[in-house]
Amino acid sequence: MQDNGWDSSATGWLAAIGEHGDFSRRHVLDGPMMARVSDRGFTNALDIGSGEGRFCRMLREAGLDPIGIEPTAALREAAQARDPAGRYLDAKAEKLPFEDSSFDLVVSYLTLIDIDEIEAAIAEMARVLRPNGALLIANLNSFATAGNWRRREDGADYFVMDNYLEARAEWVSWTGITIRNWHRPFSFYLQLLLASGLRLSHFDEPLPQGGEAFRTKRYRRMPYHHVMEWIKPGDNRPETG
Repeated sequence: MQDNGWDSSATGWLAAIGEHGDFSRRHVLDGPMMARVSDRGFTNALDIGSGEGRFCRMLREAGLDPIGIEPTAALREAAQARDPAGRYLDAKAEKLPFEDSSFDLVVSYLTLIDIDEIEAAIAEMARVLRPNGALLIANLNSFATAGNWRRREDGADYFVMDNYLEARAEWVSWTGITIRNWHRPFSFYLQLLLASGLRLSHFDEPLPQGGEAFRTKRYRRMPYHHVMEWIKPGDNRPETG
């Protein structure tokens, strides 16, 4: 397995993410993600790539019994220190240490872009879901991972996207963090999820709510993220659209 930079970037990540998350989590994704969790009758959850445990703590506050898996030791240890009663395991999405049909809810919150063996990972997420359980995904939008912002001579910013259909891993860096992320066309993810037998029940490209004006403006100009919910067909448990 190739180094993806997370071990050497863990300290920088913990400093950047803090207790409450970055802009995209606080102001774009947390609200829509929790709206798909609350009052749905879920009892337990698996958080794939749980990092420092922030979303596991949010799930517990919503009344669920979550387990986080995180292969980066420093992040996993930070999660356990912040949440001593929580369960945080050393495991990877590509080979989950759970029986079939173990969870009502499986969450991938900005983790698909980190996973090399995505085919195996999505198959595993579907496997451990109970019938009519939900796979809840927040991911970087494929338009965003295929491009970047540039500036014209007059100072105006514009976004350039290229090589969209070419799946590739690229190194990205910001303050104290250098990690390897995957760009994959959106169709690639959809085909894998459909092939796993799951059914799409919800899709959104959420707008920012609050936060610094200059960030909000950019997040309204192009889709940085999307939220999807996929249902595993099964018994008669009622579904929410």
